[in-house]
Amino acid sequence: MRLSIEHQTQYVYSEPVTYTIQQLRLSPLNGLGQHVKHWEIRVNGQLDRYIDTYGNLTHTLVIDQPHDSLLISVAGEVETGVGGLIPRQSVPLPFFLRDTDLTRADKSMAAFANQFDAKSLESMMHALRDKMEYIKGATQVDTTAAQAFELEQGVCQDHAHAFIGCCRHIGVPARYVSGYLFTEDGSLMQTHAWVEAWVNDVWLGMDVSNGTMVDETHVRLATGLDYRSASPVSGMRNGGGIEGMSSSVMVNQQQKMTMAQRKLNAKTLLQQAQAAQQ
Repeated sequence: MRLSIEHQTQYVYSEPVTYTIQQLRLSPLNGLGQHVKHWEIRVNGQLDRYIDTYGNLTHTLVIDQPHDSLLISVAGEVETGVGGLIPRQSVPLPFFLRDTDLTRADKSMAAFANQFDAKSLESMMHALRDKMEYIKGATQVDTTAAQAFELEQGVCQDHAHAFIGCCRHIGVPARYVSGYLFTEDGSLMQTHAWVEAWVNDVWLGMDVSNGTMVDETHVRLATGLDYRSASPVSGMRNGGGIEGMSSSVMVNQQQKMTMAQRKLNAKTLLQQAQAAQQ
């Protein structure tokens, strides 16, 4: 499947920002079933490229001139469902058994996970999805797996964190994956998250929120121990006052946005970001 992806993130500020530095994990790599045909990042600032600890292609964005808005745009094409090189394992497998604040299993999660083992991860995925209803706005970006598990609600980030915590508790290395998901109706207008668990000497992709195994509809951006080490955009700024942010993701089959669509989308994003400041 050949997928065309366009992803914009718009920031607006109530006061000038004097300095911005961000880490952008917005560039997919070849391997594990995908091949990048072409890809670009467009932003009004200096980009320095490097490979991070987890093997992710990462860019450091620096803007050292006063600015009251910031638009990050990425676009490209990725072919999925293909063979190819396996990405180099840059981190020893035992590292992915390490707990983090966002994934650590409490007693309730541990009791749930103890019902399963490495041979029944798919069953654990379905059981967890049945327990934790997908509800937008029920959690925050810093909600832990244990908190979301107790609440029995969350979004893809929470499902991934909880499943990772359960996997690690039963001795299965697991990592967080950020990326994109193609849907026939175009209903997902944001980045997505799922899990890769090390089973039978391969990384097995599992999309807990959708209750499916990862397939050609998924495009991997970055991996890490949790959201914080695999988030598409993270960073800090000096100044700016009140921030407003909005984002848009378009994933289509061999169909790019027209110039008119891009202009309309940019205008809508700016309006949404300004509304978020209120």
